Amino acid sequence: MTRAAVYTRISSDDGTAAGVARQEADCRELAGQKGWTVGEVYVDNDVSAYSGKARPAYRRLLADLEAGVVDAVVVWHLDRLHRSPAELERFFEVVDRAGVSKLATVTGDVDLGTNDGRFHARILGAVARKESDDKSRRLRRKHLELAQAGKVSGGGRAFGWEPDRLTLKLEEAELIREAASRVLAGESLRGICADWNARGVKTVTGTAWSMTVLRRVLTAWRTCGVRAVGKDTATTSSEPVADAVWPPILDRATVERLRALLLDRGRQLNRSPRRYLLTGMIRCSQCGAKLVARPRSDKRPCYVCATGPGFAGCGKIRVLAEPVEDLVAEAVIQRLDSPHLAAALAELAGDNDGDDLASGISDSERRLTELAEDWAHGEISRAEWLAARNVIERRLDAARKALARTTRTTALDGFFGAEGALRIAWPAMGIDRRRAVLAAVLDRVTIRPAVRGRNRFDPARVDVTWRA
Repeated sequence: MTRAAVYTRISSDDGTAAGVARQEADCRELAGQKGWTVGEVYVDNDVSAYSGKARPAYRRLLADLEAGVVDAVVVWHLDRLHRSPAELERFFEVVDRAGVSKLATVTGDVDLGTNDGRFHARILGAVARKESDDKSRRLRRKHLELAQAGKVSGGGRAFGWEPDRLTLKLEEAELIREAASRVLAGESLRGICADWNARGVKTVTGTAWSMTVLRRVLTAWRTCGVRAVGKDTATTSSEPVADAVWPPILDRATVERLRALLLDRGRQLNRSPRRYLLTGMIRCSQCGAKLVARPRSDKRPCYVCATGPGFAGCGKIRVLAEPVEDLVAEAVIQRLDSPHLAAALAELAGDNDGDDLASGISDSERRLTELAEDWAHGEISRAEWLAARNVIERRLDAARKALARTTRTTALDGFFGAEGALRIAWPAMGIDRRRAVLAAVLDRVTIRPAVRGRNRFDPARVDVTWRA
């Protein structure tokens, strides 16, 4: 008795599974004509063989072939099994080890036991690959054409828009604006996700928010009404090509700021949440090293000048965290009531106007696109393309970093010209927002040695150096 496996696959399914069902029916009929008994049907529905993604049912089929569970394979057409010559050769290796030579297709037999049969299979595999390559090239060209016209090219619902991807979903659009303001004011993605999840806000798939998903939403070109090509996710590889036909939620300058801040290669999404307010801002007066957050034996939070492997400190300074943080916070609150602070911060910002930087970033991105087109059309050599690209990318990277730095003063929005506003808002702020406010006006906090025999906190040990 010949134990036959039926393998069915379709690349794109409308949800009814009708395509694989028709393949199965035809394959069962063919197996019956040959007197083979169908054991298991292996189904990869809505899975492409060209994309290279894992096909679970196909992997199970190979494992069963290796284990001797299967004596023959029936498919509707050879391209249902493979669309890659390399994958076909690996299939040959498996059936050779298993001693299986019976492969039947509804559209015509392929005898794997003969050289002619394998030659025929290889030809069909090469033809299928060429068809897939041609289709992929046509799709890429079609997507580029749609992008250049600013049109939608398919896909699921995007957060902030209705399923047509053109009409704003007002409550979600307002959430995106809220998140953008909070990020630019210094709040972390982690904190916003925790807040949204606590409020019951769901993603378009109905799941809880993660930092990766929120970053993708905030940095997508779609959010500012710009059509892009390339991966428009948490990368800098996507390129804007045209104004989109859908309405924007954020202006482009805001999205440029968010991209500069959130797509920074040095930014880590998986770092532990901050628990100490002055980490990175507080220093030792003796050696200049940054103090490390480290609790005492009684668990009270402390800042210490750490020494030993991995640390550059002298080990001579230790101070309780809470009184220092309270003192510095009060000093910053009073500082913000100063009538000269806004002018000082404006002078500190200098010529780094956010809109000008955003415009420069857009110009550099446009130049990179034009440069790639010149090389593709043979108007410049590869060496010329690489040389020009490196110059533009360095300029682009510098502009993005400068734009990210301008977000520092955004943390103070709403506190200028409103006496006591920060004092009122401070208790409800999360630690990330508080740190952003401090970083906007503080250069550093320096801790002096304690006076021997004095057991209470001494404010005279704390020196504050201001940015503005």
